[in-house]
Amino acid sequence: MRSDRNASAPLGLKVAAGLGLAFLHLPILLIFLYAFTTEEKSYQFPPPGYTLQWFSVAWNRPDVWEAMGLSVRVASISTAVALVLGTLCAAAVSRTKFFGRETISLLVILPIALPGIITGIALRSAFSFVEMPFSFWTIVLGHATFCVVVIYNNAVARFRRISGSLIEASMDLGADSFQTFRYIILPNIGTALLAGGMLAFALSFDEVIVTTFTAGQQSTLPIWMLEELVRPRQRPVTNVVAMIVVLVTFLPILGAYYLTRDGDQVAGGGK
Repeated sequence: MRSDRNASAPLGLKVAAGLGLAFLHLPILLIFLYAFTTEEKSYQFPPPGYTLQWFSVAWNRPDVWEAMGLSVRVASISTAVALVLGTLCAAAVSRTKFFGRETISLLVILPIALPGIITGIALRSAFSFVEMPFSFWTIVLGHATFCVVVIYNNAVARFRRISGSLIEASMDLGADSFQTFRYIILPNIGTALLAGGMLAFALSFDEVIVTTFTAGQQSTLPIWMLEELVRPRQRPVTNVVAMIVVLVTFLPILGAYYLTRDGDQVAGGGK
């Protein structure tokens, strides 16, 4: 008898799945298509012709490189800050018991549950209250608020799968706290932290709403794209840059998926 897991899905379900995927991804494919169009000022379908000239134009525009460099720096530092804070918070919540632990866990994940505009307004008000000028670091702090959540969620799930007996055995064998972390804990949570870091980087790289409220006069790549759409000079260049954003954010997400799909294989898990 053939198992239900190996049974073929009904035709209607296959069609529905295909339509759902088309609804999600056809707009992205259109962006790719218009990156090659010969038409400069409008979105004509089908495009009147195709060219690679806009890739060269985008490559030689300094404002694109400045915006991209800012986005990469912000995403890198925000992810590094989130890795430290998110991991420490996950360790405290998952490995210890104290009054209000669940409340703290809820407060940690709250920033990513709130609408981005609420987070942006709150951060702008806080920076204005302490008279902190809007700069590169205000963008980093704004992005770190939701990057911490991504790291925390990955780390706390992995921490809870690590058997406490492994840590106790390490201590019994004479290892200090640093050695236990290095040789027992870190190898077991490493892939979760790497996956969380990739997701955090991708989220930070293409974030728009919080950046709008915390950037001041600076322009990250998503903000640059938004301004180019409002006041277009060369529309296909925006589509070329959009292709880059899709690739930069897709690759870390794909890597995170492959790193965490076997996350149940943790030493001592379930023991």
